[in-house]
Amino acid sequence: MTEQKSRIGMVGLGVMGRNLLLNMAEHGFSVAGYDKDPQKVSLLRSEGKDLPVQAAEDVKSFVNLLQVPRAIMLLVPAGPIVDNVIHDLLPHLEKDDLIIDAGNSHFTDTDLREKALEPKGINFFGMGVSGGEAGARHGPSMMPGGPESAYQRVKDILEASSAHVDGEPCVTYLGPHSAGHYVKMVHNGIEYGIMQLIAETYDLFSRGLGMTDDQLSDLFSSWNKLELNGYLMEITGEIFCTVDDVTGKRLVDVVLDEAHQKGTGMWTTQDALQLHVPTPTIDSAVAMRNLSGAVEMREAISKKFSTKIRAYSGEHLEIIEETRRALYAAIILTYAQGFSQLTAASKAYGYNLDLAAVARIWRGGCIIRSRLLDPIYNAYHYQSDLIHLTLDRTLGEAVAERLTDLSEVVRTIAKLGLPAPAFMASLAYYDSLRSTHLPANLTQAQRDYFGAHTYERVDQRGVFHTEWSKDQE
Repeated sequence: MTEQKSRIGMVGLGVMGRNLLLNMAEHGFSVAGYDKDPQKVSLLRSEGKDLPVQAAEDVKSFVNLLQVPRAIMLLVPAGPIVDNVIHDLLPHLEKDDLIIDAGNSHFTDTDLREKALEPKGINFFGMGVSGGEAGARHGPSMMPGGPESAYQRVKDILEASSAHVDGEPCVTYLGPHSAGHYVKMVHNGIEYGIMQLIAETYDLFSRGLGMTDDQLSDLFSSWNKLELNGYLMEITGEIFCTVDDVTGKRLVDVVLDEAHQKGTGMWTTQDALQLHVPTPTIDSAVAMRNLSGAVEMREAISKKFSTKIRAYSGEHLEIIEETRRALYAAIILTYAQGFSQLTAASKAYGYNLDLAAVARIWRGGCIIRSRLLDPIYNAYHYQSDLIHLTLDRTLGEAVAERLTDLSEVVRTIAKLGLPAPAFMASLAYYDSLRSTHLPANLTQAQRDYFGAHTYERVDQRGVFHTEWSKDQE
């Protein structure tokens, strides 16, 4: 423990807040923590006893522990709690103090808070943090956005405590206003999509091919050594071999098939729709989490219309290899959807995002870190105005070479009677992207027929309307 003034303070000493604060202290920065729960304050004192750590039981004492101008990070649940904490802090703050919201706040809330605090002379920025408990303690990926001058004040702390890949910190200034929270939101949307694709792969192999948990563990672990290498692939292999202490069964087999969400995936889908950016794989993942929670409805429909899942009768090694290749293509397309959304948001919201930098800081610490982020970084590094990842030669060829595999996996899954909306959406997305014609001409004709919404023509410029039927008169 130390009595000197601390460089940075943390409000919220739960798992993430406490571990990130200890991480900063271990890198030599003097820190202070505060939480309304005295047990969490006591735990910080205990775990930080040999580090430059201070703690306080009340807001005023906490603020007095900090160097002026103050830098205070919040790691509390998104929503009204953030506003409550800011309200409690304000009477004790002064001009040029800095508040950093490191939770998963909606980006529009971040913009509103920045505007509300600006007249008071208080700096505010939002920062996404990814990596879970272990990442917070040993090096997360951090995505800050807001006033650049405010970021410079804590840059050394964030860079030292972030994950590092090839000697580079997995944190960088992303842009003004809510840029950091927006990038983190899309990160989580991509996370939803990849997790759903892995879950559908598991379902195909488990219910379709009858593979055991041991076989699945070995398979996913072996895939993690190839081009599919990444954190989510790594933990999937470990999950299948984890034994439940209560039943002695594999733990995955006693986990209820009801997934939850905290909103970030849904927010990604909602804003993609607002920006007119198609993100069908991510949308499917969000929808499937909602559908998994409709347990009573699923049970009722299953009792009436259930059909037996057909066992795969072909060569197992062949479909396993096709699925590995198809999964890689679908994951590329999921990243592509997320980066397309970031491209549109950067223009719409004035973020001026460096997408190569985004890919770079996602290479370590975060949940979607993977080997694939290296070619994604290269794609944007050498062509910053790239309009879609599949137009990069390396990534585009990787998807094109695996199109037959993706089509075959979707066909197989459908024949077996298994649900796999993320794989299906990925295939449809790619087929739509590379199609020289989409049937939207009929949609426009229908809209003009029933609502006089007008249409454009292929043979002349202008906006047109047709009286399609005398019945309309």
